[in-house]
Amino acid sequence: MSAVLRNNYPSVLGVSTTNIPVNELLTITNQRRQEQGLQPLKLNNELSVAAAEKAKYMFANNYWAHIAPDGTTPWYFIKNAGYEYLYAGENLARGFTTAPDVVQAWMNSPSHRENMLSKNYDEIGFAVSSGNLTGSETTLVVEMFGKKYIADKDAGQSAIALVPSPSVAIAQVNSPTPPPVVMGQGDVNPTPAVGVEAVQSQPLIDTNATTRNIAFLVIFVLIAVLVIDAIIIERKQIARVVSHNVDHIIFLLIILLAAIIIGRGLIL
Repeated sequence: MSAVLRNNYPSVLGVSTTNIPVNELLTITNQRRQEQGLQPLKLNNELSVAAAEKAKYMFANNYWAHIAPDGTTPWYFIKNAGYEYLYAGENLARGFTTAPDVVQAWMNSPSHRENMLSKNYDEIGFAVSSGNLTGSETTLVVEMFGKKYIADKDAGQSAIALVPSPSVAIAQVNSPTPPPVVMGQGDVNPTPAVGVEAVQSQPLIDTNATTRNIAFLVIFVLIAVLVIDAIIIERKQIARVVSHNVDHIIFLLIILLAAIIIGRGLIL
């Protein structure tokens, strides 16, 4: 049944990307920034290319994390797209069906909210892509933040700034040498010559998806039992004092459809 729904009504299972347009993600993000007195972010093509490549890489390598199993970081995709940054950041989301839901989920998370409302960024890029990830069909939303690096022509060196107290989902300060990875929220390297990162950990098991799948399986089994029971009663003409199989089946189908429609996604 889930396969039929996925093929014929992809938006119900959160597979369709038509409900998550990039221009709406940008508009809502900038509305949240302007509500806090911050300048709106400009859509940057290089950051969007980087975001698209990151989504493609996650699908190809079947992982859901900021840093790939082979050690590839978000900064690789940003630099590979030709974007030389002073500051950069990334937010991820999966399984959502609308742009407002994605942005609201990020805003509800302190680390992701700090990325979205950071004064360090002035540009942004998005990618929305659907496919099979870790065994299930889903929609990925990748949000890349950036502020371009500008060389100091007089000194002939990079302009390097120290982040005072980062608590972002994942952010980094550019430096002349490849920065080390500093795990944990709010870790700060005391010297401005090294980059700063904070990475939000991801559980090994998607408990939300597991619980949802078990619930769907139980409902499917109950519906099947009621249908088989109704068929047997009808064929053998067994008399019953009370029989509401059809009502029960309809009720369970309504619960199943509601659970599918209001299913929520994940952010990282």
